[in-house]
Amino acid sequence: MSQAAVPILAARGLEHSFGRTQALRGIDIDVLPGEILAVMGPSGSGKSTLLHVLAGVLVPDLGSVYYNGREISSLDEAARSTLRLTDFGFVFQFGQLLPDLSALDNVCVPLMLAGSSRKAARVRATEQLAELGLGELLGKLPGQMSGGEAQRVAVARALVTAPAVLFADEPTGSLDSLAAEHVLEAMTRLARARGTTVLIITHDPRTAAYADREVIVRDGRISAGATLAEMQP
Repeated sequence: MSQAAVPILAARGLEHSFGRTQALRGIDIDVLPGEILAVMGPSGSGKSTLLHVLAGVLVPDLGSVYYNGREISSLDEAARSTLRLTDFGFVFQFGQLLPDLSALDNVCVPLMLAGSSRKAARVRATEQLAELGLGELLGKLPGQMSGGEAQRVAVARALVTAPAVLFADEPTGSLDSLAAEHVLEAMTRLARARGTTVLIITHDPRTAAYADREVIVRDGRISAGATLAEMQP
């Protein structure tokens, strides 16, 4: 991957506060197309807030976010919501699968929200689950799966719309080490095969090891000189 590539995501001077608590204090960051970037930092460092601002979930108090050269931080909520549906995918720590829907129907949801017919969505969702080795789980409810299986279904749901950018917020934080390895291997393998850009928020060096590059956030700033040992609270 050429370092001269134009960033798919870029932020300049990001500041964001929750009441009197300043979560981001002037962050600049570039994320290159197809890159897997780990954003590390201790709890409360601002790394999850950074993800939410980059993804257009939160609007920064100051600064700008650019996606493919287009400023998205100035868009209204409807436009940002559409962008998240069409171009971005999300994996959260606890998966957030809909408990009353099967694995297949959970993966169908974003496709149908994007306008696919139920029949077409089921075909594509079945293919996506099979790509992640989950073909035997199609009819299972989340409560009938192991934690690692449910999280891989969440990865399938995030990737089924072929997003340009996948945001993963502590994607293995609730899993044991073996299940975490299975999830990370599946997620990064498929992302690399498709050229999907991935932003992983994590405090775990073992998770960051799956990335191409890592940055460390501390006290709402990119800590350029920080080491992993110094990062620990």
